[in-house]
Amino acid sequence: MDNKSFSASMVSTILLLGTLMATLHTTEAEVGVCYGMMGSNLPSRGEVIDLYKQNNIKTMRLYDPDREALDALRGSNINVMLGVSNPDLQKIASNQAEADTWVQNNVINYANDVKFRYIAVGNEAKPGLDFSQYLVPAMRNIRTALNSAGLGNIKVSTAIETGALSDDPNDVFPPSKGKFRQDYRPILDPLISFLNENNAPLLVNLYPYFSYTGSNGKINIDYALFRPSAPVISDSGNGLSYRNLFDAILDTVYAALEKSGGGSLEIVVSESGWPSAGGQATSMDNAKTYNTNMVEHVKGGSGTPKKPGRPIETYVFAMFDEDKKTPDFEKFWGLFTPNKQPKYPINFN
Repeated sequence: MDNKSFSASMVSTILLLGTLMATLHTTEAEVGVCYGMMGSNLPSRGEVIDLYKQNNIKTMRLYDPDREALDALRGSNINVMLGVSNPDLQKIASNQAEADTWVQNNVINYANDVKFRYIAVGNEAKPGLDFSQYLVPAMRNIRTALNSAGLGNIKVSTAIETGALSDDPNDVFPPSKGKFRQDYRPILDPLISFLNENNAPLLVNLYPYFSYTGSNGKINIDYALFRPSAPVISDSGNGLSYRNLFDAILDTVYAALEKSGGGSLEIVVSESGWPSAGGQATSMDNAKTYNTNMVEHVKGGSGTPKKPGRPIETYVFAMFDEDKKTPDFEKFWGLFTPNKQPKYPINFN
């Protein structure tokens, strides 16, 4: 998770967004958990994989090709989103042989008994970051390497943050007006083209927590925590209404994609969660409420008001608290403590 932020103006407008929760239920969506390793005294990789299996967590986001974790995943039947770290993008983009080597070492060598679903090339590229210029060229080289290895079934994508959405209220309110920031277009336009060409989803790190804390009290916490029993806000442009902030933000991204040539793309929520301590509105109860309600909402299969009945594949951030992170609230997103005890009950069945 990298410097999550959601501009106050964007957030305040999202407060005003809304639409009727769809009642159409289809295929149950998968819920995975992100496996970050920036914590002290975390269990061994093998113990972590066992913990996933014991809790019926069938999908994992692994940020780097950690060899011990990949070895432990052999034969586990856990679907894996494997990351290419941002510092590696330049060399992979500049040389097909580097991409071939990365895929050989981290995918081909494990592909017989590890279920790779996605390769997430980079995380949260944004204007001003050096690695961003290498993002799509690196994705193309990884795609070429996978195809050459007969692994075309593995999708190649990248995760963006919702800070890519415009901070002009006229561009984001209501959700149907969703639009990307202009300074992100040099990154997003070639990315969307690549995803269209390869029939791959866009990964989005989506955090109502940051929208709520950045809204200066304009967003009701119940709306952020999936607690309202009735629609909170309406989108008069299309007659929809929203009961939770998660759906409102997700549909804003879908609307922005439509305006950018990506209207046919699926979205996978590659991170979402709520910290249990260390910052504004952080408590064990709020973390439990958000994550429990989010998992229940996603697994219900109702989709969003804009995309009713479309399963929302989602990854909870994160498996463990990570005490090596800063600031303090970044340390407390885990579902489990380092001794493998759940911080609160959550049902992935």
